[in-house]
Amino acid sequence: MQIYKLTVACCVASQIQPSDVEALRNDGFVTIVCNRPDGEDPGQPTAASIAAECAIHGVAFHHLPISSTGITAAMIERFKSVVADSNGPVLAYCRSAQRSSVLWQQSGSP
Repeated sequence: MQIYKLTVACCVASQIQPSDVEALRNDGFVTIVCNRPDGEDPGQPTAASIAAECAIHGVAFHHLPISSTGITAAMIERFKSVVADSNGPVLAYCRSAQRSSVLWQQSGSP
């Protein structure tokens, strides 16, 4: 997993594993956003498996999958709300961090 800091409020990353959630929480992330559809790659952890670990460690989780159809206006607004409503740093992830970066850029989030 590679993490890229966009701002104090938001970072993006390549695919995370359920076992990464505790360390991410210890690094200060309080919200995680999954931008990958389930089943995109064989062996990819499901959003539910990441969400379960987030629940154990007190991290908010949101699933905003960006498929080949692209980013919608509704996704942009929801992402903007997630970042604005988070009480600390947000980590958004996808396969390579590119889709998450584009979503962040289009949302105009801090």
